[in-house]
Amino acid sequence: MALIKDILQTMEYGPSPESNEHVVAWLGQHEAGFGHFIDGKFTDPAASESFEVTSPANGKVLARVARGTAEDVDRAVAAATRAFKSWSKLSGHERARHLYALARHIQKRDRFLAVLETMDNGKPIRESRDIDIPLVARHFYHHAGWAELIESEFPGYQPVGVCGQVIPWNFPLLMLAWKIAPALAAGNTVVLKPAEQTPLTALAFAEICREAGLPDGVVNIVTGEGDTGAALVGHPGVAKVAFTGSTEVGRIIRRATAGSGKKLSLELGGKSPFIVFDDADLDSAVEGLVDAIWFNQGEVCCAGSRLLVQEGIAEKFYAKLRARMGTLRVGDPLDKSTDIGAVVSTEQLERIGALVAKGRQEGAEVFQPSIAMPAKGCFFPPTLMTGVEPASTVAMVEIFGPVLVAMTFRTPDEAVALANNTRFGLAASIWSENINRSLDIAARVKAGVVWINATNLFDAAAGFGGYRESGFGREGGREGLYEYLVPALGKPAKGAEATKAPLNPTPSAATALAPVSDDAIDRTAKLYIGGKQARPDSGYSYAVVNPAGKTVGHAGLGNRKDIRNAVEAAAKAGSWGAATAHNRAQILYYIAENLSARAAEFEARLRAMTGASAKDAAEEVAASIRRTFFYAGFADKHDGAVHSTKSRHVTLAMNEPFGIMGIVCPDKAPLLGFVSLVMPALAAGNRVIAVPSARHPLAATDFYQLLDTSDVPAGVVSIVTGETASLAKTLAEHDEVAALWDFGSTGDAATIEAASAGNLKPVWSGAPRDWTSGDGQGREFLRRATQVKNIWVPYGE
Repeated sequence: MALIKDILQTMEYGPSPESNEHVVAWLGQHEAGFGHFIDGKFTDPAASESFEVTSPANGKVLARVARGTAEDVDRAVAAATRAFKSWSKLSGHERARHLYALARHIQKRDRFLAVLETMDNGKPIRESRDIDIPLVARHFYHHAGWAELIESEFPGYQPVGVCGQVIPWNFPLLMLAWKIAPALAAGNTVVLKPAEQTPLTALAFAEICREAGLPDGVVNIVTGEGDTGAALVGHPGVAKVAFTGSTEVGRIIRRATAGSGKKLSLELGGKSPFIVFDDADLDSAVEGLVDAIWFNQGEVCCAGSRLLVQEGIAEKFYAKLRARMGTLRVGDPLDKSTDIGAVVSTEQLERIGALVAKGRQEGAEVFQPSIAMPAKGCFFPPTLMTGVEPASTVAMVEIFGPVLVAMTFRTPDEAVALANNTRFGLAASIWSENINRSLDIAARVKAGVVWINATNLFDAAAGFGGYRESGFGREGGREGLYEYLVPALGKPAKGAEATKAPLNPTPSAATALAPVSDDAIDRTAKLYIGGKQARPDSGYSYAVVNPAGKTVGHAGLGNRKDIRNAVEAAAKAGSWGAATAHNRAQILYYIAENLSARAAEFEARLRAMTGASAKDAAEEVAASIRRTFFYAGFADKHDGAVHSTKSRHVTLAMNEPFGIMGIVCPDKAPLLGFVSLVMPALAAGNRVIAVPSARHPLAATDFYQLLDTSDVPAGVVSIVTGETASLAKTLAEHDEVAALWDFGSTGDAATIEAASAGNLKPVWSGAPRDWTSGDGQGREFLRRATQVKNIWVPYGE
């Protein structure tokens, strides 16, 4: 037997296996296989087909589960639809009691769930026991509180309906909790499909739902493979789709749901930077890296898989890191001394190996420590790749394994440039003893979550989600609950439905068009791009006619090239988002002041263009002035929050602008609709490319004269007139447009939303509304004009 004094010298661990007898007994009770959980009970699959679930650590078959079909999904959605009628009508307090009961039952079975998760997924028992399962219970407790407060904290909102949820295999039960808890708290019902590799804890949760007395049909679980998920996503009875997984599948889902009217949230891939400055505590940073990339075998969407280290300390840091890697233990996930468990499947193992080989082929230096590796099972050693170029495959592609790629930088600006040199934007970790530098870099990195001197911190009170191709929407906290609610809008005013503009199908050259009025000089409204009036690239314009059929003016027929020019101008106006909210407010007030001074001109334009009465035109202009004042007032009041997370951190939820936004405006109330959409986007710090009503564009083209005289920087607002559907599609396709609001291309939502899948920009296809009412303004517009960045700042010694 080894002596304690010798163990203290070698720090070797003996085996410390976690017993799995209770899980093995439970699996034995289900030796015949698991059916789907539908309407409060386990049911046989419609096609009587099943597949094996195996342990990635040893290849043993754990269970057989049902292979879901479209018919199974039909039954589950029907059950959820029936349950929604009563569940959504329960008081928040009654729903809170159910969520609290689920949390308590999870805690009672926490060790069982931890062992089952480890056997099914391959992650070390220490992680499932100490991180995953406590967070699962925390989410149900936290959202029990939201259920209690839903009526007072979210006035004017209502549940979406039946939610279809598809979750991945890396955190099976935690992803379930992230999705089911807020959905139930908001009053929705759920059909969830777990990953085919790891369905067992979801099925155990189904038993907990029954034990805790959750009403039948509120939660339904259908197991299966990709085609089962596709059937759920495409089901017409599903009102909301929530997906966590790869960016590639996220694009497929975006296209599949395009035009369906379904609410969508996507939490996708990442290639997160781990930035180490030369003043960092290097030993702490090394331990942070262990948590960043070798936690859960690196199978973490927000894993710190790109190490960016300041050049002067790079070799010293690499040496410390290599030494630490040599102490990591790879092996049996049920051993409490294991640091790195098994990769989820042989397919994933082969993919990781192929990408490492690709990196070596492209010139990277590969280091893997000389440590004991299991003889069988899906295990991969901790790997460090140095000498990696920013454009290398391994620096750009999400490996999703225990592989770290390293690059160096010299200055903070270069660190930010390298950090943002990715199509993803999920998370970042910043290591420095200089708090000023840390917060400066945190604000400049394009990521939805930033940890300072920490990594992989999660809590139900803080939102989690990404920018760019890491998806859109948030999970957790107040911002996550919005994903399961929709505004309860009033009825649109009569005539609020948008109508397609009667554009000339064969536009003539502008010089050949008839005069606008009896004046001797014809005036054709130009486009407004980069702070200047510009002729359309097409060289064509179209007649703007009033309801009586009389031509009242002409507008340029913008095209793809004009949109491209507008995006380039907007890209040069990035300082708008960096300006203080107070300064933006002053400019919006100035716009309102100038609109007020020219109210008579805009009233006359509205009367001539739309046939409105003098009274209605005056009311629309007055409402536009008030709305501009409203968002000027809100510019410095759309505050973030400090989330009350469990750990000792000041967790800042900061509202950040998207950057460049496309806005397609409605025909109804052409001036007020334009102002109601453009002003909140500007107040939030975005640059806007606006496509005004094609039928009534002249109020918007008159508006650029206000922009010229109100100190609006060039490129902050561009106005491109023309056929709304084609221009909206071009905006959707443009990868530099970060978000799109489409209130104008009637009936074309499917095309627009499908086109947005390129860079996975969020698209708000707005329903017709009464712009003169409270539905035409409010926090909903500001919330949709921003994305939330959660910055975790540690405090204390």
